Amino acid sequence: MLFHTQPFILGFLPLCLAGFFLLGRIAGARWALRWLVAASLAFYAWWNPPFVLLLAGSIVVNYALGQRILALAEAGRMQAARLWLTVGVGADLLLLGWFKYANFLLHTLAPSAPALHVFLPLAISFFTFQQVMFLVDSVRRDRQASGFLTYAAFIAFFPHLIAGPIVRPKDILPQLAAPDVAIPRGAALSAGLMLFLLGLVKKLVLADTFGGFADTGFDAAAHGATLTLFEAWYAALAYALQIYFDFSGYSDMAIGLARMLNVRFPRNFDSPYQARSISDFWRRWHMTLSRFLRDYLYIPLGGNRAGERRRLLNLMLTMLLGGLWHGAAWSFVLWGGLHGLYLVVHSQWRRTGWQLPALPAQALTLLAVILAWVPFRADGLPTAWRMLRGMLGLNGVALPAMLVQFAPALGWIARPVPVLPFLGDARTLSFPQVTGCLLLGWVIVLTMPHIHAMTERAQGWTLTAGFAFAVQALFFAPQVAPFLYFQF
Repeated sequence: MLFHTQPFILGFLPLCLAGFFLLGRIAGARWALRWLVAASLAFYAWWNPPFVLLLAGSIVVNYALGQRILALAEAGRMQAARLWLTVGVGADLLLLGWFKYANFLLHTLAPSAPALHVFLPLAISFFTFQQVMFLVDSVRRDRQASGFLTYAAFIAFFPHLIAGPIVRPKDILPQLAAPDVAIPRGAALSAGLMLFLLGLVKKLVLADTFGGFADTGFDAAAHGATLTLFEAWYAALAYALQIYFDFSGYSDMAIGLARMLNVRFPRNFDSPYQARSISDFWRRWHMTLSRFLRDYLYIPLGGNRAGERRRLLNLMLTMLLGGLWHGAAWSFVLWGGLHGLYLVVHSQWRRTGWQLPALPAQALTLLAVILAWVPFRADGLPTAWRMLRGMLGLNGVALPAMLVQFAPALGWIARPVPVLPFLGDARTLSFPQVTGCLLLGWVIVLTMPHIHAMTERAQGWTLTAGFAFAVQALFFAPQVAPFLYFQF
């Protein structure tokens, strides 16, 4: 079930809220949590009912392991606790590896081998990471003991089950265990609804619009087409906006839904395209994933404790594994590797003591991020190379003849063509239409604060500006575009 669909907004959400708070008032918080777990499992089952058994089984096994590890750690038996941690994390990663990476590894080692036809369960990456954190925090004694019901509600909690944010057990378990968790609060419901609706506008009005522009160029490149400079750059710029508005919109909706249920999630985005360095970008982009990679991968690998060379190696390994986590393809590994390289170069640059002025630093960071998005979006390395060739101008520069006639000086840099076939819907007005939309999108992300930093009045005006378009898309769009991170 998708947050931005009629069944969820008009059916599931009001029924879930009503049952949660009604049971909380009549029977108490534990019955409200039971309702929340049941509703979350039903939410997951909407996609493919048999895989609810996989999710439920994973919850049961990891809870039992976590309790065992915590008991051993508190008794001072750290060697036994670490042994059980290795068993638990190994089992989780083995399960994830089978479903997500078996075909990738098979075709890497034996390209001519037939596919295994392993079906990828929805959200397995996210709920696996949540449970790995639970096990690791158990051996670190960085969480309180919790009952099974609370843990099940934490893992299955539908606002973050499918695509995050990746939240720490110690931050959420106490909130779900609070005796007043199922008491309705007007301020929380109002604030949560506002965030949910603003996220809905981001997804339906902005992300899906830019997604259409990006798909035109990338799909053409995937089919072997030769894209000229503007076609390639417009597709790349559109995708950079699409993935930001899509995933930050999802995160805002998830935060809003949790808030309505009296649970506070951390923010996941902080105007990342306004970053002035690549390390600053990663402090602002998918912030919960960045913290997970730092605390559960980079630091356990050794962090910066074993010298500068080892630190740089750990940084690169962290980003390569982070790229692979996003998908079982070499294009994702390349994306992670590029960001690892960026971070290494930036780290060495900082050691010189030199600093770029703010505007060039932001422009260079943004350029690096957009170039790395190309292999991330492309369906393979050949497609990424075709896109990059176009962006480098190796396929020439073309503009609509109507525009060249209006401004003849453009003929010195671009050849006139009737239309740009891989931009928008290939009409005469596609170029100015896409240009205007891209300008609007980039003005928003480069100059405006994120919605969590807005005043209530500014949030209200933002919602007013986009709400009618969102309602139109919700009820009359020819098809529902899923969230991009659902495939990860």
